[in-house]
Amino acid sequence: MSDQENLGRVAPGKLAGARDLAHKAVQWATKAARANLEAAPDDSHSNLGWDPKHGAFRSQPIPNDGGTCFIGFAIADCELFVVRDGQDMAQYKLAGKTDADAGAWLDGQLTELGLKPATSVALPYEMPASAEQIGTYAPDAVAEELKVLAAWYSLADTALTAFAKENDYLHPGPSPVRCWPHHFDYATYVSLEEGDFETARGVGVGMSPGDESYAEPYFYINPWPHLDKASLPQLPAPGHWHTEGFVGAIATASEILSLSGIPGELSAFIDAAFAAGRESHGA
Repeated sequence: MSDQENLGRVAPGKLAGARDLAHKAVQWATKAARANLEAAPDDSHSNLGWDPKHGAFRSQPIPNDGGTCFIGFAIADCELFVVRDGQDMAQYKLAGKTDADAGAWLDGQLTELGLKPATSVALPYEMPASAEQIGTYAPDAVAEELKVLAAWYSLADTALTAFAKENDYLHPGPSPVRCWPHHFDYATYVSLEEGDFETARGVGVGMSPGDESYAEPYFYINPWPHLDKASLPQLPAPGHWHTEGFVGAIATASEILSLSGIPGELSAFIDAAFAAGRESHGA
């Protein structure tokens, strides 16, 4: 079954348990990177890329004895893995395991590679309580949900990678499409001018797997500075403007599933919402 066919197998509002499990487990990949890479001012050393081969997020490349390794987490399989120089080196199923088990296994793999242990890292942010409360990983209870969650990230990778490529003529332009493990969203930020990040114009374009704003995955296009919510331009289907807490164009998973041709129509929505944001900012 294709990723697109997987999207509707579980109602979007029922993915919270899978999201919490995956959100907690993926922190091991970012901890390995934090332990072994020089810290970047924008924390980008800790972010994650999508690995289509494994249906997984994996760390930034970690130099190792003349080669490069990655630590990843495969969502549907609920499995940590190590890749070195393009070759799968080791896998660890998390079913029935605790964080202590996962940390011991990963530290062993990193030590064999001459790297620093992941358990030496304290995350500089708080995880959602619902994820932090997971004691033993139990992926069998949310097996279908994990497959569907992976399918939403795969769709996001396809749509956002194409979007960033189409807009790479802009300056400064799109950042790499990456997952930020704090919020677990997958996004690019299109800088529309040079200057201080707090004041320079730009547009965030990404997908959240669900949060306090929406209890399901959703795509967002958030112009910065925020647009005036009293004079927002019209959006095409399937989205709407969100104006509580932030101002952004939103297409929820439920709205996206109503489309007849999801990849093409979703991309058209993203393009139109981005164009509206640029026009409103005069960029």
